[in-house]
Amino acid sequence: MINKARLIKLTRKLIQINSENPPGNERPIANFVAGYLEKLGLRAKIHEFKKNRSNVVAYLERPGNRRSLLITPHLDTVPAGKNWKANPFAAKVINKRIYGLGSTDCKSNVAAALEAINSLVEEGRSLSYNLIFSATADEECGSDLGLIPLLDKKILKPDAALVLDADDFEIIVTQKGLIHLKVKIEGKRAHGAYPHLGVNAIDIAVDVIQQIKSRKLPYSKNKYLLPPTVNVGTIRGGDKVNVVADWCEFELDFRFLPGTRPEDLLNALRAILNKSSKNHKIEIEGIQQTYQISEKHPLVSCLKEAMRSLRITPRLKGSEGATVITFFQHKNIPAVASGFGCSGCAHTRDEYVKIDNLYKGAQVLEKFLTSYKF
Repeated sequence: MINKARLIKLTRKLIQINSENPPGNERPIANFVAGYLEKLGLRAKIHEFKKNRSNVVAYLERPGNRRSLLITPHLDTVPAGKNWKANPFAAKVINKRIYGLGSTDCKSNVAAALEAINSLVEEGRSLSYNLIFSATADEECGSDLGLIPLLDKKILKPDAALVLDADDFEIIVTQKGLIHLKVKIEGKRAHGAYPHLGVNAIDIAVDVIQQIKSRKLPYSKNKYLLPPTVNVGTIRGGDKVNVVADWCEFELDFRFLPGTRPEDLLNALRAILNKSSKNHKIEIEGIQQTYQISEKHPLVSCLKEAMRSLRITPRLKGSEGATVITFFQHKNIPAVASGFGCSGCAHTRDEYVKIDNLYKGAQVLEKFLTSYKF
């Protein structure tokens, strides 16, 4: 049975351990989590791919089980920033809420998972699969020191995965893909009094951006996702006000839906650039594919049933932003994301989690783990 008082105490302790990223030092919180699990009798190990960037991997196994399920929250938080009304590491309880950095994103999910495992061990519950728990580093900066190498090095190789990094009992079944890129345009330098003698790279960039923003890209509608978007994140160019700019560069953020190929977006951009500029270059900074899982998959159906058993209405949703579920797709591992934080609180000043969410979340997770079948 989930112990509410113990869960609150655990959540507060996790918040009180600073794991801001940047600068990035998950070792103290990883040591705490690993020690907590070892006391429960789990086999736990810390993996680092850079000094102090610690990941916890632990196993609740039974002889004869052949398949494995992974549950994985992350340990790091964004920096606290300024103007908090209270100490972001005090983890104060006010009006049935726990306030503190990472309370929603994602230490409430770490705590709920640990308490669910604790309850399973206390009650001597046997699962029909091997449970893997992994609390990872570096999620807030791309997971290059966390989930990605854990999967690439086959330290984690589950048959299915539940990512604990969402709010208000959402079940993320689809996700937009993204392309981050930089466009560099070269012009011809000239005196600002004689612009006709030069080629202004900023003018070309502005024209290209206008064409990109006004072009309607074809896509397949998705009931869980908004239409595709493109955002101009940065733009720089020129050297001085009285000089015709012979260089300009800008960065684009494309978000696209399942059914759209990244190469189609890149080809559309190249076509615009080829018409507008003689000298240009595209630098790809990152591509993340779209993700989609069937609503009938056991991960989804079992989560829904666990929530309904506790009178919580499941909310199937799509993710407009990038989450780590796509990393599992590269390894052909089915995955969904869910979680128990509070919508609109992640990465904000005076972040909090509702104790009711926390308690019910741990109950949902325990129910899910005991009823999941491959």
